[in-house]
Amino acid sequence: MEGTAQHQVVIITGATGSMGAVATRVKAAEGYRVIMACRNVKKAESLRQQILTEQPDADIVVMPLELSSPSSIRAFAQMLEGQKVTELFCNAGVKAHRYTLTEDGIEMDFATNYLGNRLLTNLLLPLMPIGAHIVIMVSLTTKFAHLTADWQQMRPKDFGQLSTYASSKLALMYYAIGLAKHHPELHINVADPGVVDSNMINMDRWYDRLADIFFRPFIKTPEQGVYPALQALKTDKSLCYFVGKKENPIPQRFVNNPLVEKLWKE
Repeated sequence: MEGTAQHQVVIITGATGSMGAVATRVKAAEGYRVIMACRNVKKAESLRQQILTEQPDADIVVMPLELSSPSSIRAFAQMLEGQKVTELFCNAGVKAHRYTLTEDGIEMDFATNYLGNRLLTNLLLPLMPIGAHIVIMVSLTTKFAHLTADWQQMRPKDFGQLSTYASSKLALMYYAIGLAKHHPELHINVADPGVVDSNMINMDRWYDRLADIFFRPFIKTPEQGVYPALQALKTDKSLCYFVGKKENPIPQRFVNNPLVEKLWKE
């Protein structure tokens, strides 16, 4: 092992994705016990075996997690009862191509990106010691997003592929802020990967092929995209916004927004 993080446990959601896979490799190399929380267990196990070939001493565990399903989230948390979690990287997210409801009747982006990450984090808080780290992946789209208190009343005509995704990430940003305010004993920050070369940027539209030709060569690699989150996992600060190689306080327009407390109390 390259690091000295013995007995440290990190949970990485979406660990089979482009950035999640990079984070898994890095944290395993640092000596962490890495819990890959993934929807596609078969894909996760394949990645695990590949990493073990590269790092024979790596301590990696695959566990099933579907963030759009509260029952899956609760089952995941229950399997971890009695364990200590020193780091949580909420990396997984979705950008639905069209208006879709979960089995619980909630729009897919909000169910996964906001409510799923919120429920997961809340259930894991009792397992996290003082000084533990939580990093929540947000998006540059939050700068242009709009969120109202009646977001749960979204109808099909209200859905927009980018706008709904951005709003769900903004709700997640507000949750991270509320979490940091109510749990000062933990280090809670957000990370913005920028535009990363992954399936997430595929809009399932006719112009995707043109975007691949003219745009994709200039966007970030998964290694570059996950770098801010990996840095955030190391800081002893809270309420910071990590993007690129920069670390700044989360802008006050987010921190002081009344929706922070309103969403926290819901």
